[in-house]
Amino acid sequence: MGPFVAYEQFWLRYVDFRGRSSRAEYWWVFLINLVLELLFTLGARSTSLVSDLGLLYGLAAIIPNLALVVRRLHDSDHRGWWIFIALVPIVGAIVLLVFELLPGTPGPNRYGDPSTPVRSPRF
Repeated sequence: MGPFVAYEQFWLRYVDFRGRSSRAEYWWVFLINLVLELLFTLGARSTSLVSDLGLLYGLAAIIPNLALVVRRLHDSDHRGWWIFIALVPIVGAIVLLVFELLPGTPGPNRYGDPSTPVRSPRF
């Protein structure tokens, strides 16, 4: 899955906490969001409007980010509740990172078939 398809899926599956998301989908979205955050941070030094836009983007992306992490956990056959391990200082973030790096289950698992892109609406 390429970066643009992954990012499109990120927004199309906004509140979809079911199913699976591949490593490629997860890491492409992570990279794109990181670049956007850096651009908003650098732009915020020149104007408060960019800072406000960065804040709005961050707020809008909270739920899809949570959904993406849960689907990524599902891909490696872990329950979505494992996302709360991140609340444990330091160790929790490391455990969650390891789960995000694990390869997905080949073939179907209890969360369904490997992820396939959702078709975007064409207007």
